[in-house]
Amino acid sequence: MTKAMRMLPLAIASVLGLQACNSGSDTEQVTAKSLEFVGMAAPSSDAEMAKTYSTAVAKVTYSDNSVKEISLNYKTLLLNSDVFNGKAIGGISDVSGNPIYDNSLPNSPSQFISDTPDGNSLLQVAGAAATGKGGNPLYLVNHFEYVTTNNKGYAENSPSTNDMYQRLPMHMGLSTIDQNTSSGDLSVVTARPISFAGVDGLWTPCASSLSPWNTHLGSEEYEPDARAWEKSPVSTDKLYSFLNAYFQDPTKFGSSAPYHYGLVPEVTVKADGSTQVVKHYAMGRVARELVQVMPDKRTIYQGDDGNYTMMVMFVADKENDLSAGTLYAAKWTQLPDAQGGNLNGGKATLTWVRLGSSSDSEIKALVDRGIKFSDIFETADKATSGFTTIKTYPGVVEYLRVKSGMEKAAAFLETRRYGAILGATSEFNKFEGVAVNAKDKKVYFAMSYIEKSMLTNASDPVDDIHVNQISSGAVYELLLSSGMKDTQGSSINSDYVGSSISVPSELYGIDLSTPDGVGNTADVNRVANPDNLKFSEKYRTLFIGEDSGMHVNNFLWAFNLDTRKLSRILSLPAGAESTGLQAVDNLNNFSYVLSSYQHAGDYTGKPSADTKARLDALINKRQAAIGYLALPFLP
Repeated sequence: MTKAMRMLPLAIASVLGLQACNSGSDTEQVTAKSLEFVGMAAPSSDAEMAKTYSTAVAKVTYSDNSVKEISLNYKTLLLNSDVFNGKAIGGISDVSGNPIYDNSLPNSPSQFISDTPDGNSLLQVAGAAATGKGGNPLYLVNHFEYVTTNNKGYAENSPSTNDMYQRLPMHMGLSTIDQNTSSGDLSVVTARPISFAGVDGLWTPCASSLSPWNTHLGSEEYEPDARAWEKSPVSTDKLYSFLNAYFQDPTKFGSSAPYHYGLVPEVTVKADGSTQVVKHYAMGRVARELVQVMPDKRTIYQGDDGNYTMMVMFVADKENDLSAGTLYAAKWTQLPDAQGGNLNGGKATLTWVRLGSSSDSEIKALVDRGIKFSDIFETADKATSGFTTIKTYPGVVEYLRVKSGMEKAAAFLETRRYGAILGATSEFNKFEGVAVNAKDKKVYFAMSYIEKSMLTNASDPVDDIHVNQISSGAVYELLLSSGMKDTQGSSINSDYVGSSISVPSELYGIDLSTPDGVGNTADVNRVANPDNLKFSEKYRTLFIGEDSGMHVNNFLWAFNLDTRKLSRILSLPAGAESTGLQAVDNLNNFSYVLSSYQHAGDYTGKPSADTKARLDALINKRQAAIGYLALPFLP
């Protein structure tokens, strides 16, 4: 055994399966000083394509310049069907905590169980009780996004015709985790649902982040359309189904019902395992993928998923407090084509349109009083003097005028529509994950599909973005600056304001003109349709999870900013999306990347009928998992 192997600190030795020791006080302790990911090949056999696995390694260099390769292994923490205290981890319940039943097969009713785990926050709370298993007590907050299909859809293999997307209230849960003090292994001790009864339920939560003040920041994606709801709240509407399932009252809240959703849920976990849930109204309503807090603990960027969407920034009045602040939306000014302004995702400078300042309490009061869309806007059926022509998600042209005195309501309840009226760019497409690199003052954005509203559209009311199509998408890099002013010339009270944006050459997908032998329509050795993003300051690595319709198997990638090396480190079952990312640099001298998968076997790629039939025989389409990769700890 080499000196380096004898003298590894305990946290590193445990990853290697070795005992740390000290052979004398005159011997210098050897510590890990850097890490490189060595990626894995894409799956090729049916068995590989049907499972979650990693054959990647972490190459660790130590302070005595010795090098060790440590295999990465995916460890499952929870399955969506696991039961604790009589309740399934992904089980869907109503406002009183009663199970909501799937009666689509009359002879075999069962509780709806979501197959789409997404946002995860692994955290430690001072004073938490011992787990009873001898390890460090941790908590895991996780939420589920939607139910793919009902039982009839599974039985008939027709999820699209038995679609349950957004028709049910969603689930968020709290698990007590034991962290083994020697190996760092994580195990679930117990789990329970987190009640959202006090905040009107949970609507389609997507990704999440852990705030700098140790709270789970969730999301409510694809906010209900208040204009359509006011015109015709019918039984086929998703919000109608949601309200009926959760409250047994589809008319609850009347015409103001949409404004109760599309918000930011924040969950505080206390030492005794109790939770406090609030929803933030002051951060606007968009198709929010997640929010990411900057190092100043005040400035927040948030993804806006869908077509014809917007880049929104929130600057809180106080650190560690999202209850009040100022909302801005970005204006994209593309660089000339001669400077690469249209290529590989494009390049642009950003300016910021101030939408308004408010607080949770002020906006919630409007909603509680029953405000509706027609209280905020006048509408026209065609271009009309005094009205602004806009086009926002879901790609519909509208002619709107804000009613006198309703500017604040428009800014915070109809953020995208109001932003477009004021001149902000509403042409982003599938704008999803957000991650921050504090050291370099950069933010990363996942644009899952660069097409549709991001292409040249001469007939659109505004055509700010006109880049080349990359259906497999890209990760954008946003440079952050101090001393910036908004478009009205007022100073923005933040040192983390986006000033220019482009795509690193390693981080855009490459579309294939014809599918490869597996059925991939994008280069399998490049990222395709990036979605979840998390950045590790310790490893100087951006982790990228795919939600690809162009890779038959989605992957988790590691991109090192210094070496510029892109490494595939995890493969998910065919058709499954990579979700639930969290990079944990240091929890009691252990490091992890949390990663989940959802809707296995839900192919949007193009495997042959033959391949699909073989994979269907191997994949459990009802099963989804929450798990992690343990990483060597860098002190």
